[in-house]
Amino acid sequence: MTYADVQMFMEKLKQLIYSNDVPIIKIPSIVREGPQFQMLYEKLGSMIQTLFIHQNHGLENIEKVTTLRKRFKAVAEEAEDIVDLFLSTVHFGNYGYFPTSDVICPSLNLEVVMRSINSIKMESMTMSIDNMKMDSSLRPDTLQMQSAGNSRTRNSRGSKEEIVVGFDRDAEIIRDKIAEDGKQLDVVSIVGMGGIGKTTLANKVYTDPYVVYHFHVRGWVTVSQTYDKRDLLIQVLSSIDDQLELKKATDSQLREMLHRSLYCKRYLIVIDDIWSTEAWDKLKLFFPDHNNGSRILLTSRLTEVAAHAKSHGLIHHLQHLTEEESWKLLCEKVFQGDECPKWLVDPGKQIAKNCHGLPLSVVVMAGVLAKEPGTKDLWVKISCSVSSYMASKEKGCLETIALSYHHLPLHLRECFLYLGGFPEDYRISSKRLLWIWMAEGFIQEDGSRSLEEIANGYLMDLVDRNLLIVEKWYAAGDVSDCKVHDLVRQLCVEKGKEERFLLKIDWPPSKHHLCEVITTYKQRRVFTNQDIDIMSLSYPPTPSIRSLVCYQRETTLTDNISKFFHSFALLRVLHLEICESNDFSPGLALLVHLRYLYIWLSSFPPSICSLWNLQTLDINTMSSSMVLPSNISDLVNLRRLYCNADLYLPSIGKPMKLLEIITKVVLGEGVDNFQKCFPGIKRLVSTIYSDEENDFEVLHHLQILKLIGLGYSRRRSVEGEFLRGEPNLGKYHFRFPATLKELQLERCGLPWSDMWIIQSLPNLEALIIKDNGFNGTLWEAGEEQFQRLKFLRLQNLNIKKWEASSINFPCLERLEVLNCIDLEEIPLELGDISTLEYIHIENCGASLLVSLQIIRQEQDDAGNYELNIFVDGRKMHSCVPRNED
Repeated sequence: MTYADVQMFMEKLKQLIYSNDVPIIKIPSIVREGPQFQMLYEKLGSMIQTLFIHQNHGLENIEKVTTLRKRFKAVAEEAEDIVDLFLSTVHFGNYGYFPTSDVICPSLNLEVVMRSINSIKMESMTMSIDNMKMDSSLRPDTLQMQSAGNSRTRNSRGSKEEIVVGFDRDAEIIRDKIAEDGKQLDVVSIVGMGGIGKTTLANKVYTDPYVVYHFHVRGWVTVSQTYDKRDLLIQVLSSIDDQLELKKATDSQLREMLHRSLYCKRYLIVIDDIWSTEAWDKLKLFFPDHNNGSRILLTSRLTEVAAHAKSHGLIHHLQHLTEEESWKLLCEKVFQGDECPKWLVDPGKQIAKNCHGLPLSVVVMAGVLAKEPGTKDLWVKISCSVSSYMASKEKGCLETIALSYHHLPLHLRECFLYLGGFPEDYRISSKRLLWIWMAEGFIQEDGSRSLEEIANGYLMDLVDRNLLIVEKWYAAGDVSDCKVHDLVRQLCVEKGKEERFLLKIDWPPSKHHLCEVITTYKQRRVFTNQDIDIMSLSYPPTPSIRSLVCYQRETTLTDNISKFFHSFALLRVLHLEICESNDFSPGLALLVHLRYLYIWLSSFPPSICSLWNLQTLDINTMSSSMVLPSNISDLVNLRRLYCNADLYLPSIGKPMKLLEIITKVVLGEGVDNFQKCFPGIKRLVSTIYSDEENDFEVLHHLQILKLIGLGYSRRRSVEGEFLRGEPNLGKYHFRFPATLKELQLERCGLPWSDMWIIQSLPNLEALIIKDNGFNGTLWEAGEEQFQRLKFLRLQNLNIKKWEASSINFPCLERLEVLNCIDLEEIPLELGDISTLEYIHIENCGASLLVSLQIIRQEQDDAGNYELNIFVDGRKMHSCVPRNED
């Protein structure tokens, strides 16, 4: 149990004590236990204050307090199990279901738990709390120091030519940046995951003939996670001049020698593999700024470190190799310039593909292949086992990636390990991942932000540490979909096993094996892509499973769960990815502790509303619509209601104050009525069937809005042409709240003259117009500004001319134009927007392509190489070669 999980249990106890909204709490057998709930709440709260909250207290022995915290969390976990089993028993009885089992608790017995809490309290009172901070175990470990002999040292660079593939453009961008005319000392950073080639790229730039000529002095220092200042000084000095006598010099003498070596000289220093902002703050003191164009080239896995080193400097995010580049590198490494035999090309390309663009993986596999006979059968066999080679300890791959894991702060480790449960090459929906993290209790409240905001911060932290690969971004800049590289996933699996964090079933397990694992290690999370034999999970009764995530299409789980409740009574997370069940199993209504439920349904059963702990309900259906039951407000803890079908609202007796997200709801009775039912809504997807005025201004907390109208959608026919229907022009009239940050209009058929309504929104950061969300051939932006708009997507529109300037979009960062086949050009002035980083075009006409080429050339001529332009997935480069000095 995490500290965040303890917090979540405390919220549940508070609800049991004070809430009148939950029908189950009014049951007499639960009401009678109110004093026990109250006493447990007070004792747990007191211990939380003592062990976790007080910031100005300390301990005389930090190991003792760490032990006390572990014991306390174990006791809190035991208490929650007892309370939840008692509530489950009451809930079963309320449904007329009276099971017989050793694990069921017909009464609430907390005596043993109370004694354990009192014992921990007495021990904590005997410890000194005057000097050391109480919450040190909740923060990342401080930077450790290490003797000089343990840090990696590179005395010279480029002594042997290294085979480099795929970094030519990256090296060109970095070389041009460090050699530009600016006189002030500047920092350029290369950021990427472990093994992606940061050091290789830095070395390519470091040994570039022009760079060697341009700088008077060049030096290289490798920092790594642990370092010693003396060792770093020796590294830099020895890389500058390997004739210096350094071993007998004092630290003061070393600093003086470095000062003399750099004094009034234009220097380039590579700081490789730096892990912390603290390390940078200490290192930068060694490097003076003589206003002569000196540069520091920094490599790190952490975007935070690069941004700290130079907030406005170039941070170059190194991308994975393409399949073609991976294959080229594999050939260079295996055949050393010779041609690959034809019979090995197909399996060789598959091996390169299975390395997923990570140069480290390619190099490791090249080493394997170089030592094996070059037979097709063997290469085919190896192509099916790339992951196992990557996981081999002696290959060093996992050790390289594991450095990132050991550097994670404690609050991120469980979130990271959870990634090991997903299948290989699985595209993870970020919103669902965050919802599960919250349901699991991984997210720690800080009092100032919502849990979803904090969880998104955790996700971005993993992205910035290059442990997650972003596959797709939301318009507002958050991650939409992500993936885990095979090596990173393998690390999660290995560490998850070591720490007994989760059980992953990727093969048909025997009943004996599965039962033994779950019983012996009290597994709380089970992931599987197999049709689980539910009997294997049920005997002997072990109600320890809190999460069950299943990717198997055909499963008997939903049909039998009520029969084997004693192994599932405490489930918090139930994710049935592709289990297409048409009917809601009555047994699922018994799982009263569920916080997250992802399920396929044909209709919305009233019995699902008995799951009063539910925070997220995510429904997939083959139906086009669903009617919500009248008792939907019994889901008093529901924050998110997500469905891929239209949802029709019933007459709701009481407002659902906590609901923040609802999708595809039909506003049949107008927005005003909707606001009364869901006053706290922040994200809304709505299908609009009425042509009456829709006043969304009454939704005072709304931040994200997607509106789907009845207008036609432009879609591609079999012959490749776009089909058009009659637009819903002029029927809809909208008013939006000033809180809106993201707006998507689809099939609304609005005239472009109505755009001023959207331009006036003061906080709008993302705008998506698709499938004739606006209709017409001319958009004149006029003189109005989108004050904060960062993202604009135009998709499937019949627009021909777009008249706009940089004045209209002062903050624009990303522009996407997709399937607007009639659009003649992108306004040339948009290229001059200082904040613009990215233009992406798909399926455009020839004249629009010409306008992009002009923008590309103009920006290259102005030295703006950071503007990325992509056409149909390919990066556009200047059509005129640049002169080399």
